[in-house]
Amino acid sequence: MHVGYARVSTLDQSLEAQLEALKNAGCEKVFYGKQSGKSEENIKKLHDLIEFVREGDIVLITKFDRLGRSLGQVIDTVDRIHKKGATVKTLDGQIDTSNNSPMGKAMMQLMGMFAELEHSIIVDRLQTGRYRTGRLGGRKRKLSPEQELEVIEKLAVGQSVYSIAKEYKVSRMTIMRVRDRVQSI
Repeated sequence: MHVGYARVSTLDQSLEAQLEALKNAGCEKVFYGKQSGKSEENIKKLHDLIEFVREGDIVLITKFDRLGRSLGQVIDTVDRIHKKGATVKTLDGQIDTSNNSPMGKAMMQLMGMFAELEHSIIVDRLQTGRYRTGRLGGRKRKLSPEQELEVIEKLAVGQSVYSIAKEYKVSRMTIMRVRDRVQSI
């Protein structure tokens, strides 16, 4: 049986291309996840896939790095699939673990290292770009540092969270977060 596995790294990426490719390759069942390889959902879907496969099955993936975020994860996943008597094959033909020769094993590890290297380069470029532009991620603060100091002063003299929130046109939760940050110091 051909069993597929698809994964995209972020919520705004689309699984459609991978799912269509796996269907066209003859997959009778496809497992998929749609967050980073670290997410609990992907770990569960990968576990479900490994539990599902049986001896003689072929696990199809579009690219080798879909099985994990690091070489260790990918190799561990492939080993677990092999222990069930199944093999792994990429649709681009670069990896086919049914070839159990030393050269086939070396090629799989080499491809995994290149996938990990590619991922590291992408992450490095992203981080460099974020630092260069000053956009480190996260939501923009509702209050400036000066406004937060004013809020702290108003809270200190006993003004209510509700009245401060109304004055600055923010939620009470925003004011409570400022208060909580000060209390934790």
